[in-house]
Amino acid sequence: MNEQLTLLCLFILASSLNVGFADSDAVAGDKNPFTPKAFAIRYWDKEIRNGLPKPPFLLSKASPLSAVDAAAFAKLASSNTLSTRLPEFCSAAKLLCFRAVGPSLEKHDKDANFAVYRDKNFTNYGTGRPGGVDSFKNYSEGENIPVNDFRRYSRDSAGHKDSFANYGTEGNVVDQSFHTYAAGATGGAGEFKHYSGDTNVPNLQFTSYSDNGNGRTQSFSSYSENGNAGEQSFTSYGKNGNGPTNDFSSYGTDSNVVGSGFSNYAETSNAANDTFKGYGINMNNPTNTFSNYAAGGNGATESFSNYRDKANVGADSFTSYAKSSNAAKVGFNTYGKSFNEGTDTFTSYAKGSNGETKVGFTSYGVNNTFKEYAKEGVSFAKYTNVSTTLSASKTVSGSFVNKWVEPGKFFREKMMKEGTVMPMPDIRDKMPKRSFLPRSILSKLPFSSSKMNELKQVFKASDNGSMESMMRDSLQECERVPSRGETKRCIGSLEDMIDFATSVLGRNIAVRTTQNLNGSKNKVMVGHVRGINGGKVTQSVSCHQSLFPYLLYYCHSVPKVRVYEADLLDPKTKAKINHGVAICHLDTSDWSPTHGAFLSLGSGPGRIEVCHWIFENDMTWTIAD
Repeated sequence: MNEQLTLLCLFILASSLNVGFADSDAVAGDKNPFTPKAFAIRYWDKEIRNGLPKPPFLLSKASPLSAVDAAAFAKLASSNTLSTRLPEFCSAAKLLCFRAVGPSLEKHDKDANFAVYRDKNFTNYGTGRPGGVDSFKNYSEGENIPVNDFRRYSRDSAGHKDSFANYGTEGNVVDQSFHTYAAGATGGAGEFKHYSGDTNVPNLQFTSYSDNGNGRTQSFSSYSENGNAGEQSFTSYGKNGNGPTNDFSSYGTDSNVVGSGFSNYAETSNAANDTFKGYGINMNNPTNTFSNYAAGGNGATESFSNYRDKANVGADSFTSYAKSSNAAKVGFNTYGKSFNEGTDTFTSYAKGSNGETKVGFTSYGVNNTFKEYAKEGVSFAKYTNVSTTLSASKTVSGSFVNKWVEPGKFFREKMMKEGTVMPMPDIRDKMPKRSFLPRSILSKLPFSSSKMNELKQVFKASDNGSMESMMRDSLQECERVPSRGETKRCIGSLEDMIDFATSVLGRNIAVRTTQNLNGSKNKVMVGHVRGINGGKVTQSVSCHQSLFPYLLYYCHSVPKVRVYEADLLDPKTKAKINHGVAICHLDTSDWSPTHGAFLSLGSGPGRIEVCHWIFENDMTWTIAD
């Protein structure tokens, strides 16, 4: 009762007061002195005493919670019951939380054509359908944090066709699941075109895909092309099938840091015909895992063409490939012809197979390991050393630059000169919009890999789902041992960011970022250039966003940098269009030889300096001058 009275008094007092801030410090209408944002502004003034204007881009990320809501949610966090009001908390605090899927669609009476569709849960959809066609176009296209779930889709159907066009394309933090897709179906076909293309951090799961099917054809075209990070998994794909045909074309082409997993693929199937074309082409650092692929199959034909061609590093693992199969024909053509080698491991390859099983590898790259493979019926042809190993002593020629190394993403310090025309990369912030938490709530929430179960409970994250994956990845980066000379900390509140920046640089500091997006993905001309600290080597604290339910920054200070501000001009009109901030790393000796900067610029660790722009919503703190 006393606590409720206190909250009521705070609300009445806050409503009656009219305490103003400097125009540059306050967002319109934010005059309440008891809000988390007002506290953060006062904290800034107390810790940073130079009177410089506070940048609106950073103040806008302060917690938007009211004084009453902040106190109420802090109480819930203290008692570990925040999850009981998670939807209200996420909405009021502007956090990234996955909403529940929409109403379930159980059945239909005739062919369905879904033109624009999103956020639905399909249960028993198309079960037992004789013939007919279900068509999905523009499904969850361009959505932010879409969550979709298909359960028991086309199960036990006969001669039924499913067509998905533009499924989940251009999405951000996509969470899509298919459970028991076409299980027990006879005949018919399933088709996916442009599946999850151009997505950011997708989490795509197929569980029990076309198991126990009979004579059914499945095809994937343009699967997860141009994706960024994320995970895709197929579990129990085509298991116990009879005469199935599965076709993957353009799988993961041009994707960046992707994990793909196939488990129990075509296991114990009869007369299967599976084709993978263009798998992982031009990928950057992919991790692909195939377990129990075509194990125990009878009369199967399995073909991989252009597998991981032109990929950059990464790791692939095939375990129990065509193991104990009968009269199978398995082939790899152009495997792993990377310009920069990765690690490939084949274990139990065709071991225990019998009949006229034939397994062949044609034209594959270096750094491959084969263990426990069949001694008869396996041919290794045209083993070609086409990979180029990068090291500090080698230089990468321009012909080896993959197109995923975006022009202008990295540049040399000499480019920071008035009159230089250079490409500017895409500096857009591709992260979902979120806000900081007030320290009063943040300090009561778990934040470590060892407390993942508690975190999952707070944010209602499902096992192995997108939320768990992104939290785990961010925590691992936060807990990583600092590199030589690096000072680092992960920041979830504006007060914590101020504390870290002042602990490294002192109290007389300023924060900078590139002013806007003008010139992004185009050529720009460098106008007037100013070096921070007179262009001398200086200290800075750079902060980059991490993917987490609340706004989380990975902030770090590295030795030997120079920071520049520069007017950016339209190359044709010479009109000023932007004001950019760039940081130049003078010591790259601890960088990986496979870093994109060296692929783009040539050379290797410790041999050159590397500069880059500060992207939208990232920032660098320096001593004020």
